[in-house]
Amino acid sequence: MSDPVTDHTPRFGANYTPSKDWMFQWMGIDADVVRGDFEALARLGLDHVRVFPLWPVLQPNRTLIRRQALDDISLVADLAAEFGLDIAVDVIQGHMSGFDFVPAWLLNWHDGNMFVDEAAVDAQASLVSAVYDAVRDRPNLIGLTLGNELNQFQLPNPAAMPADSDQVAHWLTRLLEAPVDPDPRHLLTHSENDHLWYRDGHPFLPVHASRLGDITTVHSWIFNGTAKRYGGLSPQSVRHAEWMIELSKAFATDVERQVWLQEVGAPSMNLADAEMPEFAARTVEAALSTPGLYGITWWCSHDVSRSLGDYKDLEYSLGLLDVDNTVKPLGHRFAELVADARTGATARVLPRTVGVVVDVDEDDLPIARADLAPGGVVFERWHELREQGEPVTVVTSRTAADPASLAKRGITAVHAVPSAGSAR
Repeated sequence: MSDPVTDHTPRFGANYTPSKDWMFQWMGIDADVVRGDFEALARLGLDHVRVFPLWPVLQPNRTLIRRQALDDISLVADLAAEFGLDIAVDVIQGHMSGFDFVPAWLLNWHDGNMFVDEAAVDAQASLVSAVYDAVRDRPNLIGLTLGNELNQFQLPNPAAMPADSDQVAHWLTRLLEAPVDPDPRHLLTHSENDHLWYRDGHPFLPVHASRLGDITTVHSWIFNGTAKRYGGLSPQSVRHAEWMIELSKAFATDVERQVWLQEVGAPSMNLADAEMPEFAARTVEAALSTPGLYGITWWCSHDVSRSLGDYKDLEYSLGLLDVDNTVKPLGHRFAELVADARTGATARVLPRTVGVVVDVDEDDLPIARADLAPGGVVFERWHELREQGEPVTVVTSRTAADPASLAKRGITAVHAVPSAGSAR
């Protein structure tokens, strides 16, 4: 397994969507299917996969964690190892591709809250610990992510499970600390969609992403309004991932903390098929210019089969490969990008010495998270400077007021931007 500290070439992988039966494959793993998928991914030059066992399959009852389901995770890890792939395991699925997968013991007549009810929090902690124990001895284990974008169980989810920011912090901490005596070589982290960064009032906060867990993860999707406002191949779209990586650093207390671009993809609602390889190339090049990048994990490995109903249309075309394991033009281009990165043929890391300022309160909460979103004043100022060739990052107003903190990050100039929220 690559060393996340000393290996200067970021990792490259794919979020694994099985070619047959999508994530429902976890209801009964077909080793031949998974083996064929991993062989195809390894041929692209990838070094890891991120996998998503479904929560109701793992823990159908609050006090039942299925041994067979844990064994299936171990099996998939071993299958990945056959092809030289490391594996990162998400635990609580949770939310996937527009569908929620929540076990019956939290629904309807039971009507529980995964973030607040202590019995539910304890059950999830037990699951995190059990999944870790199932794979902790696998030499190709990268680590665990608590689950996929679980902040989507807040508003506007029609079945939201409300929690305040302190309760979210408690939930995250309890689950991150659940594994007993974890191996320090393994990462324990969590992931959120961009509501954490862009939506005012959301209980998941930038400081949660940038300070809890071993590494910061960002999920970059231009269907969030970026492509609609600026264009699918605009500088703002192809640098959206780079922007999110640098934005996350504003809230980190550890200047050496790495950032994992854990999800980025080319959505068909914003890009024509012929534009997807170019989008991938420009996005990867921009992300590789960021210091401290742990890795890039593309969403996703395989298209969703058209035989499965009711997905949003973009989900059927996000894969690097199709359901027959044929490499798509996007997959060929991504493989070229991986090879180029490993030979040093892509853009070099750009030391960031210029900081655009985010106004924050005494708790490092942005005064207006909408300033950071597409169309926001901080977002637009950062992209304007970046287009001019400036080596730009992001700092909070508290950091900007402290010369020692700026020096620690190597920042020599700051750009203050009047917050749209300061006039409220």
